[in-house]
Amino acid sequence: MPSQKTWTGKVGDTKTFTITTDPVDATDSTEVITATDAISSDTAIVTVTKNGAGFEATIAGEGTATINFTSGSLTTSIAVTGQAAG
Repeated sequence: MPSQKTWTGKVGDTKTFTITTDPVDATDSTEVITATDAISSDTAIVTVTKNGAGFEATIAGEGTATINFTSGSLTTSIAVTGQAAG
């Protein structure tokens, strides 16, 4: 079973997530990457916007949320924990 991907940071922290395919040289990798969308389970905790072939996320508040990345039937997620700044 794959390990859960996580990101813990302080309010105001940003992180860029780069989308790749496995294998990276798959014949449809460009289409899969281009079609990928990301949705935050709680935008009061973390926001996410598309940035070229990746996504930029910002921790907006304290608490936990999940960023779900989807391209067709392919999905992955990142559990995010926001902590107080300072």
